[in-house]
Amino acid sequence: MRKLSHIMQVCFTYVGTVVGAGFATGQEILQFFTRYGWMATLTIGLASLLFVWLGIKLMLLAREVQAESYEDLNKVLFGDRIGKWISLFTLVTLFGVTTVMLAGAGSVFEEQFHLPYQLGLAVTLALAYAVLHKGMKAIVAVNSIVVPMMLCFSAMVVFYSQSLPGAGNWLSLTTDYAVERIWFSPLLYAAFNLTMAQGVLVPLGAQVQGQPVLIWGGILGGIVIGLMLLGGHFALSAQMPGISQFEIPMARLIQKVGPLVQLLFICVIYGEIFTTFIADVYGLSLQIGQRTRLPRPWILLLILALSYLISQLGFKALLSTLYPLFGLISLAWMTMLICRRNGAAGTN
Repeated sequence: MRKLSHIMQVCFTYVGTVVGAGFATGQEILQFFTRYGWMATLTIGLASLLFVWLGIKLMLLAREVQAESYEDLNKVLFGDRIGKWISLFTLVTLFGVTTVMLAGAGSVFEEQFHLPYQLGLAVTLALAYAVLHKGMKAIVAVNSIVVPMMLCFSAMVVFYSQSLPGAGNWLSLTTDYAVERIWFSPLLYAAFNLTMAQGVLVPLGAQVQGQPVLIWGGILGGIVIGLMLLGGHFALSAQMPGISQFEIPMARLIQKVGPLVQLLFICVIYGEIFTTFIADVYGLSLQIGQRTRLPRPWILLLILALSYLISQLGFKALLSTLYPLFGLISLAWMTMLICRRNGAAGTN
């Protein structure tokens, strides 16, 4: 039972780190999969296989080289010089995502709970510091709460959607997009999300005792991500093409379901924002700690303070510039991870 508990903790942490607010709102599923019609069912299968295979490989490699942060892993994949530059670019992008997540948390408080935006920021920062100060165990605990909530929400949405007139759309929708673009999408989705998730998955792989726990945690995590993608695709397809015009497609979908599901949806959105936020801050703190050797509490406070300041100004314009470039680097990173043979420790 103890081993099963550890496997489920790895699974939930993996899922919670990969599945962010964009997933919960339905926008990621729509952009990477549903708009490509019935073939999305196949590309979701490919993405799921990549999450199982590469998630396990990433955590096992981190365990093998005893990586302290994702910078250690990047040095193993790319060599010292290039690995440092990729890690630095990853740091900037992670920080950008962190500020956007914090701003998103404030918006949830303001738009959904009708509370002050600044209160949302303050609550999120306080909760994040309390969790991050306790380290990986607290991050695992938070994901063990949020991910089951997300699973419950996904199940409710699928249950509701199966009675809609368009319930069979997920197997029949056509698209005008080129086949090459359709099959490139799951590669980019898996590469980007795994690269962003390495801030937590690398130290998780290095700290968890027992290789089988990581393997089974990775298998279950990849399967759960795939099932959640498929459930979201099924629900969104049932209301295509009209649902594609909304910024938060899932919110439109649940309007008719009832207040209980709407409340769960808001909690899930905030929970996914929070898990992404703490995952990014944790990864940043480990890399900055390696480079500066500052005390960990000071590093956390510094990152949180800077996130707060920049969330007031907005980081979206810069992030929109960084994302395409980071997408290309993510594909290179995934290629190097695929080519890397486990058991060949050491830097290139």
